[in-house]
Amino acid sequence: MTQQTAHTTEFALLLSSTRRGARLARTLAVQQLTEWADLAHDSEPARAVALVTGELAANAVAHGHVPGRDFRLWLLLLPHVPRIEVRDTRPERLPARPAPGIMPADADSGRGLLLVEAYAERWGWGPSATPAPRPSGRR
Repeated sequence: MTQQTAHTTEFALLLSSTRRGARLARTLAVQQLTEWADLAHDSEPARAVALVTGELAANAVAHGHVPGRDFRLWLLLLPHVPRIEVRDTRPERLPARPAPGIMPADADSGRGLLLVEAYAERWGWGPSATPAPRPSGRR
């Protein structure tokens, strides 16, 4: 769903809590941003959105997965920056923040949230303004 108002443009979608859902979130976020801002897919802002969305979606799948429940991707194009929210069904299960300097240089994981944090510092951050997602699947 894409909706435009006088000052913002937004996009929201429920995606399956799978690796495929996380990849799709990243792809759709980049596609939407490049359409809204008339940017190339290989531009720096598009790559940044891909990185942040991919990491947040991967964490939602890895740490917030509940069988039969989806995660929500919500994009908002503000006047000067994008806002990216990924909300899973397990908000009480936050991923552990890696300790600085302890991680080996060749570690397979642990850097993603540090990269997200760097973009959050640059773009700004705040608590979610969206309502909690409704459960998906059969009732």
